Amino acid sequence: MNFEGKLAVVTGGASGIGAACARFIVQRGGKVIIADRNRVAAQGVADEIGAHAVQLDIADETAVRLTVEEIGRSFGTVSILVNSAGVLQRTVPPDQLSMKEWDLVNHIDLRGTYLCCALFGTAMAAQRKGAIVNIASVAGMRSGPLHAYGPAKAAVISLTECLAAEWGPVGVRVNTVSPGFTQTPALEKGVEKKMLAVDHMVQSSAFGRLVDAGEIAAAVGFLASDLASGVTGVNLPVDAGYLVATPWMSYGGLRRSATDPGNAPG
Repeated sequence: MNFEGKLAVVTGGASGIGAACARFIVQRGGKVIIADRNRVAAQGVADEIGAHAVQLDIADETAVRLTVEEIGRSFGTVSILVNSAGVLQRTVPPDQLSMKEWDLVNHIDLRGTYLCCALFGTAMAAQRKGAIVNIASVAGMRSGPLHAYGPAKAAVISLTECLAAEWGPVGVRVNTVSPGFTQTPALEKGVEKKMLAVDHMVQSSAFGRLVDAGEIAAAVGFLASDLASGVTGVNLPVDAGYLVATPWMSYGGLRRSATDPGNAPG
């Protein structure tokens, strides 16, 4: 996998999955611009891996437009866009989830992703080449106590399919990676606030562990690379087997050893 001669923009690249994606591309010869609203953190990661940093709030349409234009003038054509910027939400019932919080999650996770896709993608379409990878979530594929975040991520998966068809004829590929529970600062914060329980997350995965951010980056790298030249419009879960393991909880859980008979339905 080689990204020599390619320019990538990674939103939300100052930490977690975004930082892992930026590092993965740089290590394989790509030139990366980390776009994050936290300029100090973005610059720190950029200095560490040999990338560039720009301050960007993807919720600000004017800022996104100006950033697209400035990157074009200063760095040239963007070949790869990784949309990793996003926010989480509290795991509360609807009567405790204010519309202000609901709107914030959708404004950033869905609208911000669309905005970056639309502006960077239009520039790619003009060049008749490019690859976009949106970061969604398994929360967008299953039920959970995330009444803003889950629907927003489900919409990102749908958005990806729409844009893949829109820009396929002009050579721009658009795909999604849906992480499972991934070891990131955001997840650690959720554990500290008791919104997430590590033991349940581990038991609910086929591998019996959390996902490493580097594993997400590897999937993103594949979809952004020429190795995936025939792939567009897909949603690739990288979840340590969460989606396939959770139905087994109704049967007493996974068999963790060859001698474990598990529990048959009564």
